[in-house]
Amino acid sequence: MSVTLYGITTCDTVRKARAWLDQQGVVYRFHDFRKDGLEATSLAGWLDALGWEAVLNKAGTSFRALPDADKSGLDRDKAAALILANPTLVKRPVVEADRRVLVGFKPALYAEAFGRA
Repeated sequence: MSVTLYGITTCDTVRKARAWLDQQGVVYRFHDFRKDGLEATSLAGWLDALGWEAVLNKAGTSFRALPDADKSGLDRDKAAALILANPTLVKRPVVEADRRVLVGFKPALYAEAFGRA
């Protein structure tokens, strides 16, 4: 199984997800948004799989710091443009495991996805 975990190293939720994967012996590649950026094709796949509402982190400081005009009238295209301009707007972590995409970290969901129930 090919696994990529997307996030930033300073995010506590990303740290928890990485610790869980490490403890379970799941081999993964870590993709740091701040260092490695975010490709439009990856984001489009996440938006197709989960919807922009699940991928855009409206609770984070990056979103709160946006001008009100950027936060209003959101739709898929506007959310995608905002995320590509500032990848820290992605709800973290995002995990691609073969054809499955997960967003956020919930141990039970990870256990199901990685057959560790």
